[in-house]
Amino acid sequence: MIIELTDTNTSEVAANALSARRSTGITSGLVMTLIVMSTTRQYSQAFDAAQATAAEHPSRILMVVQSKSPKTGMDAEIRVGEGVPGDMITLRLAGELVEHADSVVLPLLLPDLPVVAWWPGSGPELPSQDPVGSLANLRITDAVNADDPVGALVARARGPHSAADTDLSWTRITRWRALIASALDQCREPVTAAVVEAAEENAPAALMASWLDARLGVPVEMKTSMGPGITGVRLQTETGEVAILRTAKSDSEYIVPNQPVRAAALARRHRVALLSEELRRLGPDLIFEQALDKLAERAAG
Repeated sequence: MIIELTDTNTSEVAANALSARRSTGITSGLVMTLIVMSTTRQYSQAFDAAQATAAEHPSRILMVVQSKSPKTGMDAEIRVGEGVPGDMITLRLAGELVEHADSVVLPLLLPDLPVVAWWPGSGPELPSQDPVGSLANLRITDAVNADDPVGALVARARGPHSAADTDLSWTRITRWRALIASALDQCREPVTAAVVEAAEENAPAALMASWLDARLGVPVEMKTSMGPGITGVRLQTETGEVAILRTAKSDSEYIVPNQPVRAAALARRHRVALLSEELRRLGPDLIFEQALDKLAERAAG
């Protein structure tokens, strides 16, 4: 069922959404409210990604689209069913409403369920101080979409942040971190130095270096490679080099001293997989917060 509302208000949207859910027999089973802060240009891809994640995380999805029209008003589209295990409400804001998106979405949040805010673009510099971000239990940004990805992360690291903030640049290195931890479990030798090889000004690589610095407490050097993204992590020990080296789009070499070189899957993941991982966690990410703190230290140094 799709309901179109023109020049509407939040009360009318809420009433129509409730009526639509009742008429389709969908009355419960939602696990969160996902607020997607989008521009008109980002809307289509953000809509598809949010809809795809709903298969694993049935949610009320509020697509907030910020228009450049000077006339203040709001149009809405409500989808119930239509391949979505929940409901999707698109709110197209214009004029003064763009600056008051928090007041628009607040009455549409589901009671007693967590709220997640996601910015598919570069996002605010300080998500926790954003009006919509302040409503959320988890705030997801993606620094790779900023004009200066590493600079955007450093700005967030230097400003007020919390374990409720995360960034998909961090999620992109989950598998790298898992492989490194596994390799060190097998080596059992103290690491004396580390190198991260990646394309220039790569945000995930900056977080990787900061994470290694924070966890290992050793010098971590960043070297520029041809990319794309991170191409290698090398850890020096007294018995030799522990390394994860990308050899293809989906493969890597897994190197541990005194063991044969092995292949390990290391595919580059799409946005839906990254977003789904974060929605699976929902709780505070203290390790990411620690990596951000170390990133600020490294930038100052």
